[in-house]
Amino acid sequence: MSDREKIHLEKIDNYRWRIPRAGKMRVDGLIYADEGLLGEIHEDESLKQVANVAHLPGIQKYSLAMPDIHWGYGFPIGGVAAFDWQEGVISPGGVGYDINCGTRLLVTNLSTQNLRDKIKNLVNALFQNIPSGVGSKGTLRLSAQELRQVLKEGSAWAVKNGYGRPEDLDCTEDRGCMAGADPGVVSERAMDRGRPQLGTLGSGNHFLEVGFVDEVYNPEVARVLGLRKDQVTVLIHSGSRGLGYQVCDDFLKKMGERVRQLGLELPDRQLACDFIQSSTGQDYFSGMACAANYAWTNRQMLMHWTREVFERVLQMGPKELGMHLVYDICHNIAKREFHVIDGERREVCVHRKGATRAFPPGHRALPEVYRKVGQPVLIPGDMGRYSYVLVGTERAMEETFGSTCHGAGRVQSRTQAKKASKGRDLHRELEDRGIYVMAASRATLVEEAPEAYKDVSQVVEVVHQAGISSKVARLRPWGVVKG
Repeated sequence: MSDREKIHLEKIDNYRWRIPRAGKMRVDGLIYADEGLLGEIHEDESLKQVANVAHLPGIQKYSLAMPDIHWGYGFPIGGVAAFDWQEGVISPGGVGYDINCGTRLLVTNLSTQNLRDKIKNLVNALFQNIPSGVGSKGTLRLSAQELRQVLKEGSAWAVKNGYGRPEDLDCTEDRGCMAGADPGVVSERAMDRGRPQLGTLGSGNHFLEVGFVDEVYNPEVARVLGLRKDQVTVLIHSGSRGLGYQVCDDFLKKMGERVRQLGLELPDRQLACDFIQSSTGQDYFSGMACAANYAWTNRQMLMHWTREVFERVLQMGPKELGMHLVYDICHNIAKREFHVIDGERREVCVHRKGATRAFPPGHRALPEVYRKVGQPVLIPGDMGRYSYVLVGTERAMEETFGSTCHGAGRVQSRTQAKKASKGRDLHRELEDRGIYVMAASRATLVEEAPEAYKDVSQVVEVVHQAGISSKVARLRPWGVVKG
């Protein structure tokens, strides 16, 4: 019998499944999925990883998994776990290598008819002006002091230096700056990797996508978010590049050593961690905050250059184009938050690895403009089908520490996707479906083929039906720049 077959699931309802507490698990596992997605989830080791996370000291309520769950380093991607701030642990594997990988959505004043004859020129110009691909380098040459300022100030540094507008900060999660960042704990290796990469898209599943609003489910909330049917949009997905990767790698080594010193019994060494209040735990939190601030700055600059390309190619001014930021959210992060647990307000460290914050209407962390409707939730798809805009709900606060899914979720590894795409002309196939793609390499394109991902519509339907976020609109890709 394989390890996968040993994971016992109890059905709670059509969208919730429980892994009962067993052995040294401290809490149950809770999976959000329907019958169809569960079949795909059983194909990898992610359910076992949900159970493994439940062993960690200080975990609260459940080890959670969203419907886009798939296998990751230690924690599953699509996993959420909260740990007591005083007695619990923090784990780099619970955040991921691409710290604050995230998504931001812009809307425009344009409709599809304004762009129909210009989409290819626009995508070509975006591809030429937005550095992308493995190890890509930007045009900026930051000094060490300037990079330290980026790590401490986040998006505000970009706006202060002319890469955006002050109102962009209002619509960025945490205003694009996580408190507690200390560049002093970031290694020279991480600084060296990050210095030339600010303002670059990166590779893998990172993208810049021109699309349009294909369907509106909730017109009232869509109006508040500035969305209307047939409106041209831009979705940007990128993260903290080599700097964030190196911060994660550095602290995994340190925490692996701490696990041995503390004698912690873990079911998987990839769950390396330390207590939040320890010196190593505090240093990781400060280093992770630096990487998070770098990632927000990176997306802010990518958005600024995207606006410039639109203006130049379409020969239109900023007012005429009306390119406003709807919201920017992060996927891979651990945050100090307060949540009600068993009727008591508790301070916790919420790990969201491949999961999205989804705070409800009225939450004080939301910008004033969205406080009545809830936090915008952006769920990118697979470049071949759809992406979605949702809002957070009160039920998410009650069940998932204000969290929901972050994307479609892979069903094929990159190696499997390459093998499945052998001999195919994906460029042509996508163009036949009305999607024009420019990619840094063919390898990236085939690794990210739409079939390598779950159907995002099915994933979104689960979180909508489960009530942990609510559908507002569906976006359809039109032109894609792949890293």
